[in-house]
Amino acid sequence: CSCKHPFKLQTKRACLVCGDTGLCGPYKLIPNVVFPLSKSVLCVPCPQQAQDPPAVKGLSLATKVRRSMSSRVHEAVKAIALCHNVTPVYESNGVTDQAEAERHYEDSCRVYQASSPDEVALVQWTESVGLTLVGRDQSSVQLRSPGGHILNFTILQIFPFTYESKRMGIIVRDESTGEITFYMKGADVVMAGIVQYNDWLEEECGNMAREGLRVLVVAKKSLTEEQYQDFEARYVQAKLSVHDRSLKVATVIESLEMEMELLCLTGVEDQLQTDVRPTLETLRNAGIKVWMLTGDKLETATCTAKNAHLVTRTQDIHIFRLCVTQAVLCVTQVCLKYYECEFMELACQCPAVVCCRCAPTQKAQIVRLLQERTGKLTCAVGDGGNDVSMIQEADCGVGVEGKEGKQASLAADFSITQFKHLGRLLMVHGRNSYKRSAALSQFVIHRSLCISTMQAVFSSVFYFASVPLYQGFLIIGYSTIYTMFPVFSLVLDKDVKSEVAMLYPELYKDLLKGRPLSYKTFLIWVLISIYQGSIIMYGALLLFESEFVHIVAISFTSLILTELLMVALTIQTWHWLMIVAELLSLSCYIASLVFLHEFIGEVSRPPPLNVYFIATLSFLWKVTVITLVSCLPLYVLKYLRRRFSPPSYSKLTS
Repeated sequence: CSCKHPFKLQTKRACLVCGDTGLCGPYKLIPNVVFPLSKSVLCVPCPQQAQDPPAVKGLSLATKVRRSMSSRVHEAVKAIALCHNVTPVYESNGVTDQAEAERHYEDSCRVYQASSPDEVALVQWTESVGLTLVGRDQSSVQLRSPGGHILNFTILQIFPFTYESKRMGIIVRDESTGEITFYMKGADVVMAGIVQYNDWLEEECGNMAREGLRVLVVAKKSLTEEQYQDFEARYVQAKLSVHDRSLKVATVIESLEMEMELLCLTGVEDQLQTDVRPTLETLRNAGIKVWMLTGDKLETATCTAKNAHLVTRTQDIHIFRLCVTQAVLCVTQVCLKYYECEFMELACQCPAVVCCRCAPTQKAQIVRLLQERTGKLTCAVGDGGNDVSMIQEADCGVGVEGKEGKQASLAADFSITQFKHLGRLLMVHGRNSYKRSAALSQFVIHRSLCISTMQAVFSSVFYFASVPLYQGFLIIGYSTIYTMFPVFSLVLDKDVKSEVAMLYPELYKDLLKGRPLSYKTFLIWVLISIYQGSIIMYGALLLFESEFVHIVAISFTSLILTELLMVALTIQTWHWLMIVAELLSLSCYIASLVFLHEFIGEVSRPPPLNVYFIATLSFLWKVTVITLVSCLPLYVLKYLRRRFSPPSYSKLTS
């Protein structure tokens, strides 16, 4: 095999190929492999044959190629099985004792735990090809070979992954041979300057990224005992430094990251959940712009955007340059540093934006820029620990409980188990919550302003005397049992059914205009409150004739009936609890007129009220007239508005 391209171990083919020319005979390496994700790829360098003498042909050459390839694959698989932070945990299975299962490394009881599902996928892949991680603690790692032998390694140093370094490393000692090896894996952008020169790394990373795979570069470096002792001394000295400790530690580690041997590339596909595409389509139809912020490469992010249908067939993808076309935008992280204003001006004109190579702080920075530059509300959705800062920065954070743990869901305002639930969360629950909150807040204002208007009118008529209109139980009952249940029953109201709201996401666009709760609606409800309070108070003063002691009973009864009728006027869809709330409040007031009538009387000195007056026609017709004058015009206006300017959902409910 004379090609210079890397070999590939791939899931579906389960064979070894070399570039486009193939191998001198297919060797089946991973039969019946089942991966935790939909696809995993391992690329290893192809052995060269330039040093072989021309006379050596046939079987001798093929044997050398096989031996060299076998050792390279073995070393690559071993590096993947060692360089990670995965811990095997043994759980009791039925009658099997947990300690016994851990002692015998039983496969049926073993579960892999790690902070990243990508690392678990790679460790499970090494298990599928025969090299199994069976034990790990703070100082050692145990692997089981295909022959059943236990390979013991001592962990000398661990350099954990950080978003700044984009790589992790581990130094281990093989207990059987005493060899000290430094393994490292990380993103191709940082590993390209660490590994030895090669002419295929960039090409293969691009090919795998265009397939939507998350690419990691794996390398190693053999150390002698003297080299490691020298490194350890400098490393310990750097960690004991008082000033610039982080910088000194990073400098010592970088001194070891030089001329490392490239072993392989790994590619893991971050598979989309079910119904991601229709959910994104629903959000677009609802008038919500979708931005995808990811730490993947540009090619991987583009492929993911296409798979999720974030990019439609009629749209083009443009990398951020001096372009103003209406197309989906792919942005690199350098734009946020040098072209912040230009980036926001252009990006806000695009139907969708994909930001790649974003660190967690940069994701939060983009959310902050959207809030400051556009003034719009932002909703951040994430499923991993690197999304926490973005979720906390947004106006509304939604965490998805995925394979990357519950860090995002614990830091978010809302937690969902599947991304597809986001559509119902916004289209149904979000829409209903906004409209119900708007109605409830306006009614609370109306209820308080109406009785305040009546007090103002009463005081002005009696030369602004400091005399309260209602005292004691009346003012308390008005805010509680008389009107509380009907007003708070508005949280059960809905204009359309849940199925209709999901089927027509365009209904969500009305909320983007802010019409249910705006300065206009606030002023309308203020005018309604002033009108009704004035009508009730002036009507009671005009109709009481010589019976001044009954003015409180007439006005207060009209006020309670007006509030109940206004709630009924606002309701779109009646719920049985709304009817119960209306009847319960009315019953409580009627019962209080009979049993608590001593609290309803003259303002300055309340005498016992004549119960028979409440049942007279004079009391009933005066209360009825005042209530009709205060409510009937609003009913007429509501009918005319629905007749000549119907809302957007009226056709769907008819």
